[in-house]
Amino acid sequence: MSDWVRWVAPAALASTAILPAHAVEYLSVAEAQRLAFPSATQFIPIAGGACRAMEGSQALGLVVVDHVIGKHLYIDFSVAIGPDGRIRRVDILKYRESYGGEVQNSSWLAQFVGKSNASALRVGSDIRNISGATLSSYHVTEGVKRVLAACAGRVR
Repeated sequence: MSDWVRWVAPAALASTAILPAHAVEYLSVAEAQRLAFPSATQFIPIAGGACRAMEGSQALGLVVVDHVIGKHLYIDFSVAIGPDGRIRRVDILKYRESYGGEVQNSSWLAQFVGKSNASALRVGSDIRNISGATLSSYHVTEGVKRVLAACAGRVR
């Protein structure tokens, strides 16, 4: 074996090694539901990962759990929608990438509060991009927009 191969091969192998992703679970589904609708007495599953938050016989809104791809791996998130069709809360439930987890910061997620299906929801205009988490920023925003579109008219 030549000296060149002996010196270069280990570095080449190390540079192509796949680093294990580390998953962080920030909230369970039940915790996200309680944070979104603290006065709810029950959460009734409906369809497509959605639950109707109820206080007695009064519907408070929906909590929808979905996922998007970050750069390579899934990001699980929830969207709470009030009876007016506006977002009450967005939470990152589980983030699996090894970097870019800044999308779970409460100040970034707070940008979605009050938005509705009529809102543009565009990264770079009404939603800030996060440097180093660009794909996650775009994909979470697209996922929230998709949830709003799917739930339009189903909140009550």
